[in-house]
Amino acid sequence: MDTDEVDLLVIGGGVAGLTAALVAAIEGLSVLVCEKTGQLGGTAASSAGTVWVPGSSQSQRAGLADPLEGARRYLAAEIDTDSGADLREAFLATGPRVLDYLERHSDVVFAPAARHPDYHDRHAGAAIGGRALVARPFDGRLLGADFARLRPPLRHMMVLGGLSVSKDDVAPLLRPFASWRALRHVLALLARHARDRLSHPRGTRLVMGNALIARLLHSLRQRGVDPLTGVDVRALHQEGGAVTGATLTHGGRERRVRARRGVVLACGGFGHAPDWRQRLLPQPAHTHSLMAEGNTGDGLRLAQAVGAAVDETGHRAPAFWAPVSVRQGADGAPQRFPHFALDRAKPGLIAVDARGRRFVNEGDSYHDFVLAMQDASAVPAHLICDARFLRRYGLGLVRPGAWRLGPFVRDGYLRRAPTLAALAAQLGVDAEGLQATVARHNRFAATGVDEEFGKGTSGLNRFNGDPDHGPNPCLGPIATAPFYAVSVWPGDAGMSVGLSTDADARVLRPDGQAIDGLYACGADMGSIMRGRYPGPGVTLGPALVFAWRAVRHAAAPA
Repeated sequence: MDTDEVDLLVIGGGVAGLTAALVAAIEGLSVLVCEKTGQLGGTAASSAGTVWVPGSSQSQRAGLADPLEGARRYLAAEIDTDSGADLREAFLATGPRVLDYLERHSDVVFAPAARHPDYHDRHAGAAIGGRALVARPFDGRLLGADFARLRPPLRHMMVLGGLSVSKDDVAPLLRPFASWRALRHVLALLARHARDRLSHPRGTRLVMGNALIARLLHSLRQRGVDPLTGVDVRALHQEGGAVTGATLTHGGRERRVRARRGVVLACGGFGHAPDWRQRLLPQPAHTHSLMAEGNTGDGLRLAQAVGAAVDETGHRAPAFWAPVSVRQGADGAPQRFPHFALDRAKPGLIAVDARGRRFVNEGDSYHDFVLAMQDASAVPAHLICDARFLRRYGLGLVRPGAWRLGPFVRDGYLRRAPTLAALAAQLGVDAEGLQATVARHNRFAATGVDEEFGKGTSGLNRFNGDPDHGPNPCLGPIATAPFYAVSVWPGDAGMSVGLSTDADARVLRPDGQAIDGLYACGADMGSIMRGRYPGPGVTLGPALVFAWRAVRHAAAPA
């Protein structure tokens, strides 16, 4: 059996693991990164890549002053439990330092969004912009051969055979002739993509989560760190109660790794672990996970074997949710589309349950939408719209302006009917209930006031609505036949339940004592948000911060 010795062993090649490895390299530690799957990036690589970090110098330089006291008040209003309060305070105090540290020592550079609202502006301390940041676009060609090891975005979230687009690209692509600036932007995108496809399987202009992972990987490679892929970690080693390494297999050979400063678990949580899903998620358990397929609870399994505790207390939900529509792909694999922001808040769409009744403000956050589905027993729920809406905004996998609807209708993903009653029959929904609901909604659309759920009254609603539509950017009539529907189910996009840790991400035993040499971050760590979702990027922001805190603790003199 081969034996290796390093300062730090990092298990997991997603955003938390790569950040931990990068910080270790910056701090002068030797580090080994082990990823189970064949590609790097985990769930974050196919995400929007937003990090929620209040009070950053990047936002201040952009003229978006955000004193930490406002974020502190906001989180206090959002999270009605003291559980995890010390970790939340550590996150707030450390977050700005982490972004500055990465910017100073690596190519991991973030830009703040001037307008990207916190999700609940009814709470004191909520902000319209500045707290959400995204990694700046990255040229994937700089990765060389490592570009093939970067997990791509979801196929149906790209266009033109592999062109990645950000939120800022959507409007110009949909209306390229709206202005000279829009046309110039689109022509530049298309020209770059055409050149890319001559030598690459997809576009190399990387944005959102792909840009974040690419920047982390590029920075690691510049410091001589080459993450291993296809690694199976069998067990952790202990000496005198402290974790000192692990046994793993790679390339058909078993290896022992001794880690002088400890082991960081960043395996991505339990999104595809049937036993954990059965135990923790609402039953009957759904199967629509948006997390990377390698997230099978390895971190929890490894840690529990050495005496770690799982933190299940004080969580509003065990997972972070998004409504998901599902279409069977030509290859037999399901295509899961997360309805984050593109359609639900737009004017002319409602969501109904089996009675044909609305149960939620459709423009609320994806997490809140699914919690409402579960509370109302509206699983599945049905997104209802008309022909005009479909042409203008699209619906799920059906893109705006799509003219080939036949395949979507034939395979049952998109339901189409000449009347609301006929649409209800296809969905198994109460027809009288649906007709009455649409009639009531159309009266609200005419006045611009949603008397039932207040759609269009929050900053988040209006941000994702149509600014060119009035009097309410989120309310429009459903009146132009044919009528359409797509059904959605709960989908987990991240985990809240995870390992118990302290503020330095040290894994704790059931008695609250730290296990020396063992750290957890990302989805392996119990979320500081306790199953609440205050704003965009509240999973990735803490992943960066506690990866940094873990390594800084491990690197400190004994």
